[in-house]
Amino acid sequence: MGQRTPGLERWRRGPRAARTRAGPHPKTGVIALNDAHPGCYLGILGGMGPMAGAAFALRLSALTPAERDQDHIPAVLLNDPRVPDRTAATRGGEDPLPYLLRGIRFLNDSGARLIAIPCNTAHLWYDDMVEASRAPVLHIIESVVEDLHRRGIREGRIGLMGTEATLRLGLYQRHLERHGYECVVPTEEEQVAYCTKSILAVKANRLSEAYEPAAACVRLLESRGAVAVALGCTELPLAIPHDRRPEFDVPMTDSIDALALAVIQRYQADQAAGLTRAA
Repeated sequence: MGQRTPGLERWRRGPRAARTRAGPHPKTGVIALNDAHPGCYLGILGGMGPMAGAAFALRLSALTPAERDQDHIPAVLLNDPRVPDRTAATRGGEDPLPYLLRGIRFLNDSGARLIAIPCNTAHLWYDDMVEASRAPVLHIIESVVEDLHRRGIREGRIGLMGTEATLRLGLYQRHLERHGYECVVPTEEEQVAYCTKSILAVKANRLSEAYEPAAACVRLLESRGAVAVALGCTELPLAIPHDRRPEFDVPMTDSIDALALAVIQRYQADQAAGLTRAA
């Protein structure tokens, strides 16, 4: 064995190494690598599905005005796909709420000061998650409404695409109608043939199969008078990528981008108020 180089050892260990206690937390089991970490501004409750959670983190970075790494928003992504199917739960399947609340607690314990959930159907349990969270939780559908306003669309018929549960239970309709919009939705048969087919293709990593059914639904809703179409499931922006959207005559509001922009707006406001500095 060769002699160790003191300078290299200090670099490996870092200046705080002597004060860092590593190992699993006795209650949570979370492994702490550095107990002095100040936490992140944003907690992302992802995994529903996992590609949508990763896409949200990517779009958040892409949309953030930044010149260097340090200009981006400090975030922790919990991309846990073990949450039971939200649509199945509305038909008597396993309740996802305990998993959602566990994720909320994890993000709170990670020091998050704001939480974003890039899954529309999970917002059926929004009130329970808000009640359980110490940090404020953004509402993805309110973010979509803000995006419509940003685009100058303040009235008219909005075509809705999403999971069967999201549309059947009126999650989007309640919010949009409260803001003065009319809603146009696919029939049950069209939902299965277009939206559900596209969403399941994305969840199965078959992106090449997701575009055509989603595109057919956009054109169908446009033919019924929609002035804009809401991609109200976070798999759908992956089915119709940004470079294909100019092919359509109707604008689309993308729930991934809308939520990311809401996070950025909130971060900038908190930054201006001096509320984003590490504790």
